[in-house]
Amino acid sequence: MFISALWLFICAILAFSLSAVCGGGAGLLLIPLLKTILPAANVPVTLSIGTAASSVSRMAVFKSHIQWKIVAWFVPAALPAVWLGVWLLKYLNPLYLELILGLFLVSNLPMLFKSKKESIAPKALPVFYLSLIGAAAGFVSGLTGAVGLLFNRFYLRYGLTKEQILATRAANELLLHLIKIFLYASFGLLTHDVFLLGILIGGAAIGSSWAMKCLLPKINDNWFKRLGYGAMIISGISLLTGATNRLIDTNHTQISLTPLSDGVQTQVQWKEGAFTLEFEYEEGIEFETKINFEDLPASQRVVASRLSKEADKLLIEEVFGVNKHYYEVYVFTNGKVVKTDI
Repeated sequence: MFISALWLFICAILAFSLSAVCGGGAGLLLIPLLKTILPAANVPVTLSIGTAASSVSRMAVFKSHIQWKIVAWFVPAALPAVWLGVWLLKYLNPLYLELILGLFLVSNLPMLFKSKKESIAPKALPVFYLSLIGAAAGFVSGLTGAVGLLFNRFYLRYGLTKEQILATRAANELLLHLIKIFLYASFGLLTHDVFLLGILIGGAAIGSSWAMKCLLPKINDNWFKRLGYGAMIISGISLLTGATNRLIDTNHTQISLTPLSDGVQTQVQWKEGAFTLEFEYEEGIEFETKINFEDLPASQRVVASRLSKEADKLLIEEVFGVNKHYYEVYVFTNGKVVKTDI
């Protein structure tokens, strides 16, 4: 545990330093690492403690840059959404949300290639949009414990400077993190190890905030925005990779590709089920999935029952193709198999 904690502290310093330069994303960068130490449901709790400390330190360092008008629209809508996200954490698998967030973050790739003029010129949204953004940020933050980079694009569209983005976002998120910590504790998710790791991350975050006070003014605004989009893309790739690998492991997923004499067949095993995507040159694309005998329509069930007499094993697949729908029955008898379409 000591080695894991030390490695987490070092990575947290780097992540929060990078997040200050890139406009956020420390939490999203730390999620894959924390999932190797803690159960998935405890990761948002740890991140909330650490990022709450980060928000306090950034507000202290950049307090003159806080845009309170944005805070006034953002926070009231975010508060009830935080409760909903934390409540759903007990019932939803965060992995599926991570996949969606990863795709959203990677979708910012085109922003890296915009011209300097396009990337700097803001197109401000109506101010009431901040309430919608606040609600979305609160909900996602409640589920994952990290939300910073997801909404960087919206801060940039209001024309905020890099110091204003860091300070205003810290003010927006501080109350959310404190409420989340209280809610997590009430749901029994705040354990001793989670608290200690959260404090460890918080210490790293505070140190990086004061270090960035000297470094941030030296970074060009245009480069700050490009680095921000780059961090979003890297975080998205990290989330997608980590969530996909864990989904494959937890759902016992297997994918196989088999050449056929008249086409190609791809088979996917997901949990206890399986489906096949088959392409034949003459028949086209067909989608096949295994079903139980009881799932057959009454007329096909009669035929299958007749075919299965004295059979050692019966396998039934439902087949969908272009303008066709039928069933395949595989009858295993004495080591031989006979296939019949019904």
